[in-house]
Amino acid sequence: MKKIIVPSVLMAVAGLSACSPASDQQDTSKPSTEVEVASEVNNFDQVYAGITSEDIRGPLKTLASDEFEGRLPTTEGEEKTLDFLVKSFKEAGLEPGNGDSFLQEVELMEITASPDMTLAIGNNEFAYKDDMVASSKREQDTVALTDSELVFVGYGVNAPEYGWNDYEGLDVEGKTVVILVNDPGFENPDSGKFQGTTMTYYGRWSYKYEEASRQGAAGALIVHETAPASYGWSVVANSWSGPQYGLVTADKGQSRVAVEGWLTLDAAKKVFADVGMNFDEQKAKALEGPYNQPMGIKASVTVNNTFEKSKSYNVLATVPGAELPDEHVIYTSHWDHLGKDTSLEGDQIYNGAHDNATGTAASLVMAQAFSELNPRPKRSVSFLIVTAEEQGLLGSKYYADHPVIPLEKTVANINMDAMNILGKTKDVAVVGMGKSELEDYLEDAANRQGRTLTQEDRPEAGYYYRSDHFSFAKKGVPALYAEGGSTPADEETAKYRKRMNVIVTGCYHQVCDQYRENWDLSGIAQDTQLLFDVGVGVANADEWPAWSESSEFQRQ
Repeated sequence: MKKIIVPSVLMAVAGLSACSPASDQQDTSKPSTEVEVASEVNNFDQVYAGITSEDIRGPLKTLASDEFEGRLPTTEGEEKTLDFLVKSFKEAGLEPGNGDSFLQEVELMEITASPDMTLAIGNNEFAYKDDMVASSKREQDTVALTDSELVFVGYGVNAPEYGWNDYEGLDVEGKTVVILVNDPGFENPDSGKFQGTTMTYYGRWSYKYEEASRQGAAGALIVHETAPASYGWSVVANSWSGPQYGLVTADKGQSRVAVEGWLTLDAAKKVFADVGMNFDEQKAKALEGPYNQPMGIKASVTVNNTFEKSKSYNVLATVPGAELPDEHVIYTSHWDHLGKDTSLEGDQIYNGAHDNATGTAASLVMAQAFSELNPRPKRSVSFLIVTAEEQGLLGSKYYADHPVIPLEKTVANINMDAMNILGKTKDVAVVGMGKSELEDYLEDAANRQGRTLTQEDRPEAGYYYRSDHFSFAKKGVPALYAEGGSTPADEETAKYRKRMNVIVTGCYHQVCDQYRENWDLSGIAQDTQLLFDVGVGVANADEWPAWSESSEFQRQ
């Protein structure tokens, strides 16, 4: 990657200060001259400064309002959300990104498991949502495990590059595997295994179900633990109950394990104890190396499904590039959340203000900024606001499998999800730090804000694999996910941050994730400016950014 360097004499002619965010933003498509720069009105500084907290507050408040009913895909909440997004992009002057349409249809399979179920293991019966959750991705009215033998497969990882296979020498056809959450590096960071406390994709729940399916298992039960999962049981109970969505598949889900579920830690310990096994001792063995152990006990559960195909939509809008319009920088965010739960007393709406009305509102404000930019970047800049992220990155996965803009013409992806509501920071947290050369652009942009790059606070949570940029990364497109760090900009912000943390802690995927008038949105504005700067740099660069040599996501 060639960094964009503008001689100081040109900055002086353009009337820019050395510390200005615009100092590196001249068009590098051909050598600049003093006459050319002087003849153009470069308004980057003005547009950059025009990205404000109040601009973000308006769409954020709207998207997180009760009127939008929690923005669950395929509901009236989706219709209102799509209307608002399309209207906003049109008003900002963007062009439809999918031919003459702003929408990309995504065909979903909605499967709702009846909560009237119990999981029987040995002589014990475990209650739905209290002790366990179970569901199925198969298009069948009834899916059952009947006296399915349990096998403990440690972390359920098959990773040749790490010399690790928990399924080695094991036939799990027709059996139910019991799996630990995260990967072996988390609780043994000094072992040199995997990436220490930084989660790899092998630690994600989605991978564990996928691998169990590839191994031919009938069922897969993940043991929940708060620290390695990075969220409490209530998140599992809320997220894996109610309507579950998947993409429509030709095999109607038959390649998946029949039953996918979670066990609470207490329930798992009871099962292990019933067969004379100590859970902690078995976990310790699983940490030492690839490990599996038949448990000598059987599980039964019946999942009664109602299911129907439905249509949801991604939203795609574009600011055409001035010279290379077929090459695109794509910003992503997700518009969806969890809808509402009428069984709750009191507040029933999962408004999803932080997750992810913040990123969606920032996308709209940034789109307006790009539309006002003069001169426009060489490459096109597109905004992809996807559906069904909360159901397993389905909207972005569908897009990556059916790209409107060819992936070989997609220069980079920049993601915005659950942005900083705790005020300005001195640092920028890079999620999955060290992945690609996009971080060089990010560092330049951060420097112009007087900020430094740091690793995310909790790399063990695997956030790089938990948002929509991951769908692009898996296809080889360099993808950046960065957000406000943990060091407040000043003492007043530190006091606010402390107060607000008390209020919002524990609201992830809960009804209390709702818009608050006293939110300080300056941190979101700061990060929106930052990522705007990054996008302008990438859209104007001579060369495409590449993955780092250590990345597992090289372009093919």
